[in-house]
Amino acid sequence: MGKIYNSITELVGNTPLVNLHRFSEQEEAKGNILGKFEYFNPSGSVKDRAALNMILQAEADGILKPGMTIVDYTSGNTGIGTATFANAKGYKYVAIIQPGVSQERSQILKALGATLLQVADVPGFLDIIKTGLSQEGLNTFMTAFAKSKGWFYINQCANPANPNAHINSTGPEIWNDTDGKVDYVVALVGTGGTLAGLEKYLRGKNPNVKIIGAQPAKQSLKDPAFPERNTIDGVLPFNGVPDDKVPTLFKNMGTVYDECIEVIAEDAYETGRKLVATEGFFVGQSAGAALWAATQVAKRPEAAGKNIVVILADNAYKYLSTNMYK
Repeated sequence: MGKIYNSITELVGNTPLVNLHRFSEQEEAKGNILGKFEYFNPSGSVKDRAALNMILQAEADGILKPGMTIVDYTSGNTGIGTATFANAKGYKYVAIIQPGVSQERSQILKALGATLLQVADVPGFLDIIKTGLSQEGLNTFMTAFAKSKGWFYINQCANPANPNAHINSTGPEIWNDTDGKVDYVVALVGTGGTLAGLEKYLRGKNPNVKIIGAQPAKQSLKDPAFPERNTIDGVLPFNGVPDDKVPTLFKNMGTVYDECIEVIAEDAYETGRKLVATEGFFVGQSAGAALWAATQVAKRPEAAGKNIVVILADNAYKYLSTNMYK
């Protein structure tokens, strides 16, 4: 008899690392592209790791107590993960939804029993958005809002348990699955927790590992003036931005990355469609963007024979209403 799991929380981590042979051959890549398929986590994304670890750490610290309500500002995946584990552990969850997320993410959160609030539902929130939403400003506002309600603000953008999840699980998985032969890691950035945690762990094992972040190109960022433009959902620019837009976790962790690659949404979408056509893996927008960036690295002469691990954050089922798979 195989292992019998006692709860959903035991299923987080140990996601597969897959050598994408056929895709790499079609792209004429010189390096080996190894996809870390994070949608095998229970709620379907890499954010399960951070969500569970933040809850467990808050319990251990005594600041999250039985019967409490958890609240966060989320683009969807962290909220979905938090709602999943809140249910498993008996907490209520309130998600303040970032504008413009795919309708599937909101539907999933509702199905999980989360209470959904739009920014307009929270007194004062629209005002801080109008003045330019920094992570520090968000954290100050949300901390006060949660305190006024008696809720626990999970604070994914500054909570050290977010990157620690990747120091404790994702990084060791990659290292062990490659027998320590990892040369590049490629990921997109939302809170910065994934890249910060991977940089800390993998550079501790091998200082020569190249850490590469990818971000949406300017023409692929959300803009109310261009509501029909294609964007890459759930991620943010982090390179070449004002200091107050640099991820707090990067600052707190002293994260140093080697390169930032900008990705146009149309390239991300097309890469995702190529992957499902060649390998059968059905990935989301940020995964398509990360894979496009990894492919550019893999085509370089210096990457020949090297292992390029790319974090594929989630699957495409949350994006069926978007232009990616229409």
